[in-house]
Amino acid sequence: MKNVLCHSSLSQRLCSGEETRVNIESIMYAFPLHTDERFGIPLNWFAAEDEGRTEDPTERKIRKAREEGKVAKSADITAALVMIFGLLSLFLFSQSIVRISMEMMRFFLDRVSAEATNSRVILVAVGMYLLRLVSPVMALCFVAAYVGNAVQVGFLFSTKPITPDFKKIAPNFGKWAQKSFMSAEAAFNFFKSLAKVAIIAVLAYVNIRSEIPRLTQAVLLTPFRALSLVSGIAFRLMLETAILLLAFAIPDYMFQRRQHKESLKMSKHEIKEEFKETEGDPLIKSRLRQRMQEVLSSNMAKEVPNADVVVTNPTHYAVAMKWDNATMTAPKVVAKGQDRLALRIKEIARESDVPMVENRPLARALYDNVDIGDEIPEEYWDVVSVVLAEVYRLGGRAV
Repeated sequence: MKNVLCHSSLSQRLCSGEETRVNIESIMYAFPLHTDERFGIPLNWFAAEDEGRTEDPTERKIRKAREEGKVAKSADITAALVMIFGLLSLFLFSQSIVRISMEMMRFFLDRVSAEATNSRVILVAVGMYLLRLVSPVMALCFVAAYVGNAVQVGFLFSTKPITPDFKKIAPNFGKWAQKSFMSAEAAFNFFKSLAKVAIIAVLAYVNIRSEIPRLTQAVLLTPFRALSLVSGIAFRLMLETAILLLAFAIPDYMFQRRQHKESLKMSKHEIKEEFKETEGDPLIKSRLRQRMQEVLSSNMAKEVPNADVVVTNPTHYAVAMKWDNATMTAPKVVAKGQDRLALRIKEIARESDVPMVENRPLARALYDNVDIGDEIPEEYWDVVSVVLAEVYRLGGRAV
């Protein structure tokens, strides 16, 4: 935690132990809280909180947001599909609905003339009739709602959106006002609502105007014929409105996707912190690697005498290799060093009668690219095999 705080210049002074007097007036001057004199409202409430979030979200953040139920979807698509499926279900089950309604009316009219009426029987009958009337419509509407959400976000089940959050009991007025009145989403929703009202008004005007002659003659029709006329006009008007609203919801879905991506954008610092959480702190990994090399280097005095060859630069680099055909896939670097450490490796090699071969490109390449304890990469096999073959030949060993 202390290392994190010491990144800023002020924190470095604090972490170093120096006595620092913080001038409150200078801090207020550096970070002024602008206030509207007319209303006394700090204008900083309406500042963008996402300032500095310029990087696209990572896959991990997108996946985490999805697990929390934060996805891009348009409620208008689901509402339009529910409306269309609901109207279609009324059309498909219209005869059944009329039949059940007539049956229910006869049932209750018969019970009115009865001397003794059991209230429990009436309540059960009401529940059964209503269930028979609305269950087909509700089933299709449920399917429509599921399809509307599945098409947009796929299958997703999360209880996070409905989990109580006590932090939201006292809302941030500035954030709420900015999101509700002074944001691109607020402006888009305002014009979207106006467009919906305009669509419904135009469709209603066109449909009713074309049916005015028939509506004026409806008083001369039988009640059933008049009801059929009015219900037909209403059904057509609602179906056309639902279809147009579904088409109008496509731009809303694209806008919601853009807003969702913007809300998930990250700052460069957040990306670095996420990388540390997933891959580990690069500084810590580097220090661990360095410490491991130090431990391996400390065993150099034991490993160099067992090496088969030491490849030198000849003065700046030295790399000791060992090869065991039975246990290794390729020769392994058992020690390496630069400058003073290279001189020490060559000194131990001379004391232990380990052959030394001067090959500047190979010594430098192995020192830079192969860690102690690792086998050499395949790209160096040909050169190393030639070196080992020459060493074995000079030493009288079998190649």
